[in-house]
Amino acid sequence: MEKRITVVGLGPGDAALLPPMAREALLRAQAIVGYKGYIELVEPEVLAGRRVLSTGMTGEVERCNAALDLALEGVETAVVCSGDAGVYAMAGLLLELMEARGLFDALDLVVVPGIPALCAAAALLGAPLMHDFAVVSLSDLLTPWEVIERRLCAAAAADFVVVLYNPRSGRRKSQLPRALAALRAHKAASTPVGLVKRAFRPGQEVLLATLDTLDPEAVDMQSILVVGNASTRLTGGRMLTPRGYAGKYGLAGDGSAPG
Repeated sequence: MEKRITVVGLGPGDAALLPPMAREALLRAQAIVGYKGYIELVEPEVLAGRRVLSTGMTGEVERCNAALDLALEGVETAVVCSGDAGVYAMAGLLLELMEARGLFDALDLVVVPGIPALCAAAALLGAPLMHDFAVVSLSDLLTPWEVIERRLCAAAAADFVVVLYNPRSGRRKSQLPRALAALRAHKAASTPVGLVKRAFRPGQEVLLATLDTLDPEAVDMQSILVVGNASTRLTGGRMLTPRGYAGKYGLAGDGSAPG
């Protein structure tokens, strides 16, 4: 039988939002490997009877190498991530390690998609991602801040909706104010901003603000920020970035195009 390692996106964390393919991969696995906080998101009945290997923050290389070693031994191994495995998660690192270790002929890597955090946040905010958007992580642990800031400015200048991952942590408090200042250089102070904490998990919070009124102190590492574009507005207590239908079709009920 071909040796295989599977990387699984758990989605936002609610068991109801775990995709069927991801659940099947976890139930098929003999070993489940992941950051300890994400292992806690896996249902106990799924973990039961399986070897579980977890590490803390910054232990990504260690646990991915350990997962690869298990897979090489013939153990059906699943590496878990939050959200989608290919969005700021472990699919890329596993691929890099397989490349560095020359394992492409020895192992098959299977990536199982999940619901990314930005989609969970957008669902709770309303419809902020209906037009072009850019996603930027504010974590400068692996990416120099100068690169992050340049990308932020480019996205803001092009009037993208901007989604911010990893906006603030206990040790990284200066990056978010600097990012907001960079965005305000290209976006109006009144631009709507959506803040979602712990989407679809206990302690969930959904807040609406503007670039001018957002309090950085309200943001933590379990937050996603969505900063609108020039057409984004708040309506009915929701955040809306119009796709452009109103300019092409009548939206008053008769279905006719504007004159």
